Amino acid sequence: MATLAPQRLPLFERYLSVWVLAAILGGVGLGLLFPGLFAALARLEAAHVNLPVAVLIWAMIFPMMVGVEFAGIARAFRQPKGLIITLSVNWLVKPFTMAALGILFFRYLFAPLIAAEDADQYLAGLILLGAAPCTAMVFVWSQLVRGDPNYTLTQVGVNDAIMVVAFAPIVAFLLGVTNIAVPWETLILSTILYVVLPLAAGIVVRRRLLGHGGDTSLNRFQARVKPWSMIGLLLTVVLLFGFQAGTIVESPLVVALIAAPILVQSYLIFAVAYLAAWAWRVPHAVAAPCALIGTSNFFELAVAVAISLFGLGSGAALATVVGVLVEVPVMLSLVAIANRTRDAVEARAAAS
Repeated sequence: MATLAPQRLPLFERYLSVWVLAAILGGVGLGLLFPGLFAALARLEAAHVNLPVAVLIWAMIFPMMVGVEFAGIARAFRQPKGLIITLSVNWLVKPFTMAALGILFFRYLFAPLIAAEDADQYLAGLILLGAAPCTAMVFVWSQLVRGDPNYTLTQVGVNDAIMVVAFAPIVAFLLGVTNIAVPWETLILSTILYVVLPLAAGIVVRRRLLGHGGDTSLNRFQARVKPWSMIGLLLTVVLLFGFQAGTIVESPLVVALIAAPILVQSYLIFAVAYLAAWAWRVPHAVAAPCALIGTSNFFELAVAVAISLFGLGSGAALATVVGVLVEVPVMLSLVAIANRTRDAVEARAAAS
């Protein structure tokens, strides 16, 4: 894979964590001031996929899709190290470490603070998160670490294909239940919204740009739309925290307790995947996204299954929602780690 020369991040991206913190506070504040508005926006969903959030995620994904070329996808399969790491971590490690951490925190460390029945519900929600690796937001994280768009798309596509057959059996095994109904509507709609449509639009736009100005025209267009991707990220944060503003204010301790094992899991999974990529001399443009895919979660799927199994007001559903709230700040910190270690990873890959 070709690598990009190190470059200084633009001012906006350099202080993205500051803007995200402002978006978090703004989202909670707006959610408390205008609960009716956010409740109405939360109801705009299809198959448990919130449509306003979907539109914003689509806007974030589109700039990366413009950079996808099918020749690059073919090259990804000829260099399978990143795929092997992604799939191994996502399906052989992540669901089981999440279950183990949930048991450790809720049945032992936090046992004096939480009723046993609530602890079991939170554990169930964590298991659902751990078995649902990311589909959409990973494209955003890949952009921020200057990941290879062709390889990232390949990783997500193969991962989603495996999720169709592996999600339900893993969840059933870890939860000890047999009546796991996979919400196919959520899976199909999410795939269409977050992969098929932006990819199709990206291919059309890419061909038009290359046909009218070549690479110069393409690069100029990507530079123009990239800021809108970051704006979409910030607006998504505002919506997500606005939707849950009441819960955050009313039950801050519960939110913090649920967040603790998710935080440990996130940094653990990133470390496992990223160190495996470093040891195997995988280029940074592949190594960083492959570590971020396993760390991020397919929260629409996790929330949908939690609601169908345990109910809308259940502790399991709450745990999956907390996973959504934790994800963006945590993933931005991991993006920063990946960017700071780019030179070391590239130097090791180049020495192979």
